[in-house]
Amino acid sequence: MESQKLNTILIIACIAITGYNTVLLTSGSSSSTNTSAVSSTTSGVPTPPMNMEQQNAVPADPNRPLTSMAFAQELHDFGDIKQETTNKYVFEFTNTGVEPLVIENATGSCGCTVPNYPKEPIMPGQKGQIEVEYKPGQQEGPQQKTVTVTANTEPRQTLLKIKANVTK
Repeated sequence: MESQKLNTILIIACIAITGYNTVLLTSGSSSSTNTSAVSSTTSGVPTPPMNMEQQNAVPADPNRPLTSMAFAQELHDFGDIKQETTNKYVFEFTNTGVEPLVIENATGSCGCTVPNYPKEPIMPGQKGQIEVEYKPGQQEGPQQKTVTVTANTEPRQTLLKIKANVTK
């Protein structure tokens, strides 16, 4: 199961990097149901279906002006936590640039790490938050997970880290 997830993530990353795929997003009016139409790449290999996190991402715009952001901290240590618990942490940041900050996406390194990020632009000088929920399930021992934040910054991606020691 974990191998299938890794393969899917690698396929998505390869397709995104090569830039050959086209994704059309359509959201239903007043419902939370999103549908997506995904075309095949030029190699004829179909792209995998998108999850809700990908469907809710802000479309990337290479012409969007760049800005900068600064996090109060980029690593949080939960310390000792129990299996099957829900653990939340809020990473606070500031738009330190002169253009509106648009977070296009934030993705966890696995399904146990789920970020929630602002979908509206953050104006220069304004603060924002990315809430990360970590549910270790049956994981045990020292754990380190990441959240990759993609925005109109240079570099485009910022890596946030969480760690914990999971006990029974």
